[in-house]
Formats: sequence, C-alpha cells, structure tokens
Amino acid sequence: MKKKVLIFALGLTMAAGMLTGCGGKKENADTNTEKKAADDADKTDQKNEPSGKSAYGDVKADGKYKFHIIVKSYSSDFWQATVKGAQDEAELLGVEVQCDGPNTSSDIADQVQMLNSAISGKPDGIGIAASDQDACLDSLQTALENEIPVVCFNSGIPDAPKGSVYATATTDNYAAGEIAAEHMYDAIKDEIAEAKAPVRIGEVNQDSTSESVIQRGLGFIDKMSELCAADGKKLAVIGNDKFVADCKDSGDESTADVIIEVRVPAQATNELCATEASALLNEEDLVGLMGTNQETTEGILTANENLKKLGKDVSKGQVIGCGFDSGAIIVAAVENDILYGAVTQAPRYQGQVTIDLLTMVANGEEVTDVDTPAYWYDSANISDPEIAPNLIK
Repeated sequence: MKKKVLIFALGLTMAAGMLTGCGGKKENADTNTEKKAADDADKTDQKNEPSGKSAYGDVKADGKYKFHIIVKSYSSDFWQATVKGAQDEAELLGVEVQCDGPNTSSDIADQVQMLNSAISGKPDGIGIAASDQDACLDSLQTALENEIPVVCFNSGIPDAPKGSVYATATTDNYAAGEIAAEHMYDAIKDEIAEAKAPVRIGEVNQDSTSESVIQRGLGFIDKMSELCAADGKKLAVIGNDKFVADCKDSGDESTADVIIEVRVPAQATNELCATEASALLNEEDLVGLMGTNQETTEGILTANENLKKLGKDVSKGQVIGCGFDSGAIIVAAVENDILYGAVTQAPRYQGQVTIDLLTMVANGEEVTDVDTPAYWYDSANISDPEIAPNLIK
C-alpha cells in the first residue's frame, strides 16, 4: 500500500525599510538582529535533526509533529517494549508521541474508545495495533474524513476504508506460525509415525479477531497438516469454529492420525489461558502444545506448574511445548528446557519503525508496508547475537 501526502510550505517574506542618516549603531543593530534570527532558525532546525540514525533508514522530521500510538495491551511485556521503541524513536527524531493501550488485548471496546479519543485530539498521525480487525473500521473512516493518517503495526486491518491506512509494519505472522510448526514437527514426527492410535496437538490462541493471531494460528495448522501429509498421515482440525473454517483443510476427525484441537479463551488473561491449556494438557493423547502470543504461552506454562507435562523427551511421555514472543517467564522456560522453543518478533523495532513511517507521511514522503522480522529460538541458540536483542527478559 502506497500513499503520498503533499505538504505545502508557506514562505515568509520580510521587508526592511531604509533609514536615512549615518547610523553606524543602527547598522550594527540590524546585523545583530539578522544574526540572531539566523541562529534561532538553526536552533529550530537542530531540534528536528536526529541525534543518531533512525531505525528505518535516514528519516528526519520536517516539523515538530505529534503522534498517538495505541497498543493492544499496556500490561504486556511485549507491548511495553513496543512503546519504549516508539518513545525512543520519537526522542531521536524530535517529535512528540503519546502512547495508550487497554489493560488486556480482549478489551476491544476500550481500545476503540482510545482510538476515537486520539482522533478527537487531531494529531499528525496515529499508529495502532488493532485487537479486532473489524472493530476499528468506523473510527478509521472518521480519521480519513479528518485527514489524520494511520499506520498499523503488528496487526493489519485488511478491510480498512480505502486511503485511511498508509502503511502496515508487521511480521509475516502466517510464516511465523509455519516456523513453529516445522520445529515442533521435528520433535514429534517419530511419535506420530509410531503411534497406534490418533495423537493430539493443542493450540491456544489469544482470540479469533486479531489478524496477527489468526494468521499465526492458521500458519501453524496448515504447515503441520502439510508436514503430516508428506509423511502419509491424515490430519483433522477441531475446536474453535474460526480456525476450523479458515484453515486450508480441516480434514475428517473420524479417520485422522493427528488431531489439532484449537482453543480460544473468553479473554486473554493468564488465568483463562491456563484453563484452556490445562484442558489440553490433561488429554492423554497430547504430544504437542502451541501458544500463539505471550499471554497464551505464559498461560500454558502456568497450567504446567501443577501438571508437569512439558519437556523435550516425547518418548517419556513429555509434551513438546512451543510459544510465541518472549518475556522473563517464557525465556526462563526455554533456557530450562521446559518449553521446547518459541518464535520471537522484534517489538522494539515495531515501535521505532511506526514512528518513522508516521514521520515520513507527515513530511509528505511516500511510504510502503514494512516486514518486521521473526526468529525461532530455543536453549541452543537463545544467546545468538541475532536472537538475544529481540528477547524481553
């Protein structure tokens, strides 16, 4: 998606009257005044000069812009890292940013109200990670009518009113879900091959409304189905209707060798995510369990505190657990081989690049969508220089 905004520069012409007489002191005064004006202009320009290189190339602000950033959940480590990235980039570029977010990613109405309030404040641009890809549509239309550009990050809004969203900065979440499936399959394929009865893989999703989480869940399901089929195994998908309907092939449970059961909590709280995870961990045929974001992965680990099912040895009946994002709890579980591994995004970079994109739009520059990275990490590579900076501890 490409958009361009034209900023019209307003020139200011100053006329100076000529005074008669030999005014040596007056000439000095005029010279000093001109010098002071030039110095003041230089200082104004310097405020908008970056003190270092911006995250997304050589971005510079042409004005003292004001932006508003809205994340999915202000209580999450992931989103706090995103906020920090946005704040640091704003300081670098000499622009202002206000950051907001609801208590949890399930508080969709609260996030929409925050978006509406941001629009009422008439900032130079708004960045939003939408918890619900449809709930914001009316608000985006209002932003469009008020000529307030919007940049989406982490989650896109595919059906946004034309012209309202200028760019989206997000991980290829479908591909990230595929990465998790590939690594889990490596760990459980022998168990699947030797099983005399169907085995189960659980998937706990934050919700069925956020584009990013939906795509991660579908990427995981579709890749797992593809890998099983390549080894001559049939797979079926059961559970949440959204994922059953939208996956490439939901299969037939009555003839399946592998069953993926998808569960979605009523709200993305640790307690409710743990409840869904516990139900799956109590299934005797469970061989793998996937969480699609920080909250669901931490919920899986909470459930495991009592059940003690997760580990890296399927032959001993341990369940291979995989997750998404990081945070102290998840990182520790990976380091201690409780969690087989996880996929991390680059939350700080998402915040930085959102400010860069908003600044470019305000400058009148052309912008395009930005792919933000994702990496698989486990106990073997968790300290690698490409991985470690993207982990929240």
